Amino acid sequence: ALAADGWEVTAASRRAGRDRGWPEEVRTARLDRDDDAALGAVVGDGVDLIVDMVAFDAAHAGQLAKLADRVGSAVVISSAAVYEDEHGHGFDTQGEPGGAPRYPVPLPETWRTVAPGEGTYATRKVALERELLALGERMPVTLLRAGAVHGPYSRTPRELYFVKRNLDGRRTRVLAYGGRSRFHPTSVANVAELVRLAAARPGTRVLNAADPDTPTVAEIGAMIDALMGVESETVLVDGAPPAENVGQTPWSLPHPVVFGMAAARSELGYVPVTTYADALAGTVEWLTGRLRAAEWADAFPAMVAAYGHGLFDYAAEDAWLAARPTA
Repeated sequence: ALAADGWEVTAASRRAGRDRGWPEEVRTARLDRDDDAALGAVVGDGVDLIVDMVAFDAAHAGQLAKLADRVGSAVVISSAAVYEDEHGHGFDTQGEPGGAPRYPVPLPETWRTVAPGEGTYATRKVALERELLALGERMPVTLLRAGAVHGPYSRTPRELYFVKRNLDGRRTRVLAYGGRSRFHPTSVANVAELVRLAAARPGTRVLNAADPDTPTVAEIGAMIDALMGVESETVLVDGAPPAENVGQTPWSLPHPVVFGMAAARSELGYVPVTTYADALAGTVEWLTGRLRAAEWADAFPAMVAAYGHGLFDYAAEDAWLAARPTA
């Protein structure tokens, strides 16, 4: 997208790899961003824009601050995990009794966040944000708080939950919270559009980054079924998962998490380039190919780290289904 707008783009990564969809003029560079000298070498005498996809904490903010005199502006990916509700509950307290956050719908960027720190993903992201916002005119920074990111090449594709089950021939699934859970999805294509717009309009700002549609987990399952040409029975359970490893999905939340996008429209003139529903086919096709080539845990080790092997505990699910009372 940036190349199409006339930017001279260098894509830096540990492997210096290319995507086959990139224009030929996009250059590549090998970079471990934790290496200060290597990062400085890539920036060289100066660049008009840095897009930082992997900044996680105050130390990374400090790296960028050292380069401020050589950088026109930056767009940095943050996370919607930074928010907390009025009782101090957020994504960090999800697994605690009564710890699920209850946010306003939609959730604006002005809403409170957790305190900065080094303890968790969320607190580190807040520390990153505050350090970068403090740069002010030295280096304008747009921070994009992404929701449930989706798209090909994801290390933690939530859609794996339904795609693998369909490929395994599972035709009954259990969904907690009545299947009504909503965790606002964010397409990589819409993130790219926000990056493109922010690059053309440098400023110091925080913006939510999310799709125009917010399907429930039950609706997502139905959409994936339709794309894969299968039919499934969905058993809906009111309230929390009824047993260990039963009814819990990567989207399962007791209260909706929906992000307001008015600021992006106002600040940047943002118009989404896709919807979750329209982007889903590409994700399902990519996932199907990966799962046919390798075991899911080998293909997606980050999913194992995030959710454990219990994500596909079919024995526990079958035991609960067999024991549940029937009408």
